[in-house]
Amino acid sequence: MELVELGALTEQDWDELQNGEHEPFGSVGARLAWRPKDRHIGLRAPDGRLVAAAGAVIAEVQVEGTAGFQVVGLGSLIVTRSLRGGGLMSRVVDPLLRLAEDMGPDRAMIFCRSELVALYRRMAFIEITAPVWADQPEGRIEMPLAAMWRALRERAPEWPPGRVDVQGLPF
Repeated sequence: MELVELGALTEQDWDELQNGEHEPFGSVGARLAWRPKDRHIGLRAPDGRLVAAAGAVIAEVQVEGTAGFQVVGLGSLIVTRSLRGGGLMSRVVDPLLRLAEDMGPDRAMIFCRSELVALYRRMAFIEITAPVWADQPEGRIEMPLAAMWRALRERAPEWPPGRVDVQGLPF
């Protein structure tokens, strides 16, 4: 497998990643509008197909009772269905986190289905227990997915308690 850095994912990239799967992010994730990511790390199979990807974008969040701050929002975290369970997610997330360290913010944040929380805990992400809100085309909603965060630097501040408001679409 070849590790590649990509900009925005193309329609062809998504077709390769989904490989015919109808809702790779689950039925809840499929119903949400998502912010495009600026940068992606991907894995290409020997035949050139993109089989795993993870994206990053800088986003602003407000946490109740504190000043707002930026996070590196990680999203588009996907491994082609036929290759899941083989450790490919960490092969794209680890280099994406190294890239995120150079993007500026002290913290990374992700949204995921509840069955993936344990996977991201193994990658040092911590669940955000407060409600997290974000924009959708029809207005602001409380996110129906788990939200997690991770420090990108040794001295990064802890995640503050309180309601989290993502400014704009989720990532």
